[in-house]
Amino acid sequence: MRIILHLDLDAFFAACEVREKPELKGKPVVIGADPKGGRGRGVVSTCNYSAREYGIHSGMPISQAHRLCPHAAFLPVNFRLYWQVSERVMMIARKYSEKFQQSSIDEAFLDVSSCSSFEQAEQLAQRLKQEISDNEGITSSIGIGENKLVAKIASDYRKPDGLTAVRPEQTKEFLFPLPVRKLYGVGRKTEQLLQTLDISTVGDLAAYDVQSLTSLFGKWGLQLHLFSNGIDESAVEEVEGIQSIGREVTFEEDTNDLMLLNETIDAIAGDIAETLQEERIRFRTVTLKVRFENFETHTRQLTLGRDAADKETLQAAAQELLLKFADSKKKVRLIGVRISNLSFGGKQKSLNEYGT
Repeated sequence: MRIILHLDLDAFFAACEVREKPELKGKPVVIGADPKGGRGRGVVSTCNYSAREYGIHSGMPISQAHRLCPHAAFLPVNFRLYWQVSERVMMIARKYSEKFQQSSIDEAFLDVSSCSSFEQAEQLAQRLKQEISDNEGITSSIGIGENKLVAKIASDYRKPDGLTAVRPEQTKEFLFPLPVRKLYGVGRKTEQLLQTLDISTVGDLAAYDVQSLTSLFGKWGLQLHLFSNGIDESAVEEVEGIQSIGREVTFEEDTNDLMLLNETIDAIAGDIAETLQEERIRFRTVTLKVRFENFETHTRQLTLGRDAADKETLQAAAQELLLKFADSKKKVRLIGVRISNLSFGGKQKSLNEYGT
C-alpha cells in the first residue's frame, strides 16, 4: 500500500510578507502591482485569505482589487524572500521521507509508504506541519492519499492549516462529488467543454464513456478517465544529475499580463544570478519555459557567444525569448528560466537541479 503526502504552503507569498511584517497579521494583504490609488496597471499575483473575503483573487486587475478593498496592504512581489523561505521549508520536509519531490516553490510530495498505517502517516503529517510553523512561522495544509493525485486534491480540501487523509476505500467517495475543475489538468476551457457534455463533477467524468473521451481529447481523454477514478501510478521522485540551474513560477491564476511576466523573469534571473555568484558558475545557454492555460508547454532556447554570470545578461536573454510568444492569445500558467552549458573554473560542472 502506497501512502503519499502532499504539502501545500497556505497563501505562501502573502504568508511570507506577514511573517516579515507582523503588523499585517489579520489584515488583507495583496501581492502584485502598485494600485496607485486605484489607477495602477497590472494584476494581483496572490493574496491572503483575509483579502479573498472581499472577492479579491489572483489574476484580478490591481485597480479592481483596490476598489474592492482600498485599505488592504498592497505589496510588490519579492521572489527572493519567497525562495529563501521555500528552501528552508523544503529542507525540513525532506527529513520526513527518503522519497521527496518538490513540485513548485510552495508544494512538495512525500512518499511515506514506510508508515504502518494512515493513522501513523497523519501523526507524521502533524509533526511536519508543527515543525514548519515553529521554524518558519507559516501554516501549511497536507493531503494524504494512496497516490499523488488524491493527496494533492486532499491538501486543498480544508485550507488553510488543514490535514485531510483519504484512505484507499474512501477514494471514490471523496473524489466523485467534487467539481470537475478540482481534477488535475482540468482548466477553465476543459471545464467548459466538459459541461457541454453534462459533466460537472468528477463522478460524472468517471462514469462517462472512455472511448468518447478519447475521441474528444486523444490520449489526454484516457488520462482524464483514470484520474477521475482516482488512478495515478506516478512515482514520487526527483531527477538527479541535471547540468542546469532553473526556477519556475506557477501563477495562481493564468495571466497574459506582460508586466507581471517580465517582473517574474526579472526576479528569477536575480535569484539564479545570486546562486552563480555564490558557486562561481558561468553559463552559456538560456532556456525559457512557458506553460499555457491549456497545459501546452513550450520552450525556447538561446545560446550566447560567450560565458556569462550576471543577472542583466540572463534577464535580457529570457525576455528576448519571451517575445517569441508575444503573438499567443493564450494565458500563461507557468513560466520558468533555466541555464545550462555550465562551467566552473573553466571546466564543465555537473550539478543537481536547483529547485523547480
